[in-house]
Amino acid sequence: MIRKFLHQVFKRKISSHTANTQLSIIPPSNHGINRNLISPCALKVAHGLQKAGFSAFIVGGAVRDLLLGLKPKDFDIATNATPEQARGLFKRSRIIGRRFRLVHVMCGNETVEVSTFRGPLPDDNAVSGIKNYTDQHGRLLRDNVFGSQEEDAARRDFTLNALFYDPFSEEIHDYLDGYTDLKAKTLRIIGDPVTRYREDPVRMLRAVRLAAKLEMQIDPLTAEPIGDLAPLLQNVPPARLLDEMLKLLLSGHALSCVVDLRQRGLHHGLLPMLDVILEQPLGERFITLALKNTDERIQQDKHVSPAFLFASLLWHEVLTTWNSYKNSGEKLLTALYRAIEDVLSSQQKNIAIPRRFSATITEIWLMQPRFESLVGRKPLRLISHPRFRAAYDFMLLRSESGEMNPELAIWWKSFVAADPDNRAKMIPKPSSTRKRKKRTRRKPASDTASADQIPVSADKEKAIS
Repeated sequence: MIRKFLHQVFKRKISSHTANTQLSIIPPSNHGINRNLISPCALKVAHGLQKAGFSAFIVGGAVRDLLLGLKPKDFDIATNATPEQARGLFKRSRIIGRRFRLVHVMCGNETVEVSTFRGPLPDDNAVSGIKNYTDQHGRLLRDNVFGSQEEDAARRDFTLNALFYDPFSEEIHDYLDGYTDLKAKTLRIIGDPVTRYREDPVRMLRAVRLAAKLEMQIDPLTAEPIGDLAPLLQNVPPARLLDEMLKLLLSGHALSCVVDLRQRGLHHGLLPMLDVILEQPLGERFITLALKNTDERIQQDKHVSPAFLFASLLWHEVLTTWNSYKNSGEKLLTALYRAIEDVLSSQQKNIAIPRRFSATITEIWLMQPRFESLVGRKPLRLISHPRFRAAYDFMLLRSESGEMNPELAIWWKSFVAADPDNRAKMIPKPSSTRKRKKRTRRKPASDTASADQIPVSADKEKAIS
């Protein structure tokens, strides 16, 4: 009886999608992945786990990208070893995370993430002894229930991310027809879409990002509940939302992602810039140019500053607030300082922008009025500012969008391109409208006094007489 009771208490639920899984092994002759494209660190970690008697597979985005002919940014490994067992096999490793415990193994500058196969959550959280697996909206708060490889496949987000590649047999293990979906350019969520989005609302943003990046169509059943469940993003921790938004905006397909976010109703509350697109024509042009330039730079493997990107996306929110303060009688710079403080503090409630970004963002914004002053040594002092280049590019973006005088941007382009010795000659001389008063030199009193006013001595009086 006791054994039966314990079985009922601790038994694990098996999702309907897991029950319908069927393993399909795809040989290397079919998938064509080149093993030499896998990082040496990932191979070393996989070999170490398998040598110790555990299974080890390359999983997730790395397998997906290799199949699509893309270069993976990193390599993740899934294993049946617990975090403690994996940690014990590698000297340079550490266990991280509380909601989802992982092992980071370091090889030089590279880090490989090792996760233990996950299983389905217990049926009754209260009886299991670990309360609050999910919040009131269904979002997962912890996910450290371990399981089998098949169960782990069913716990992943999309079918094309649930492929397991064995780097030694070079076979792909596919439980959910992810290989077929990938070849058909279809993005399909695993399991019931509503339940999976409630578990992790960030999956809605990820669906939009992956569809744009991989040029895929989102499966109709996967896309259907996104608009209704969009408010769930408000329950996601700001730091995690920032991480996902950075991935989206720096994907090289930010413009198409933003357009899709708007169409699916995911824009409100994420960033003011996504609301501005619907409300301000000038803001729409400015943001479109900013995202287009960002995509072009990323596709050309050029550096893109997240601070500059956020400065661009939030600028028209600052501009609106700034104008409001100026119209109420505030001085120009005081109004700008207040507008910046209002926008950044409000944004922290949605996306936790790190201080290292917010400091640069503030400097870029504060330097904008200085581009309009071309007299004296002000242009020379401005061009020597450490953040000048970022602020200068930002000013050019404003000019291109029609927000400021294009002649001013032309002058600054010539000034920046000029030789340092010739820059001083380019600065316009101050023109004053005040007439200078002609100064007249006053003569000494002795010079102006008349001869009869000068006292004469007695001897001289005799001589004169």
